[in-house]
Amino acid sequence: MGSLQTVRSIEGDTVDKICYRYFGATGNHTEQVLDTNPHLAAIGPVLPNGTVVILPVQVTAPTQSNFIQLWD
Repeated sequence: MGSLQTVRSIEGDTVDKICYRYFGATGNHTEQVLDTNPHLAAIGPVLPNGTVVILPVQVTAPTQSNFIQLWD
């Protein structure tokens, strides 16, 4: 991972919502944010207002082997 950025959750936030807001997608981002913040899983799906979440600035994209080609 690259550098880290700290953000705080707002009312009704989930890790997915935070990833979508900051990265524009959830996909691989959610897993990497949870790897960086293992304590968030114990809080539950909706984070309390003001929860500190550390975001990796450069999230690793999924490898090509994760994609299925539907046609040639």
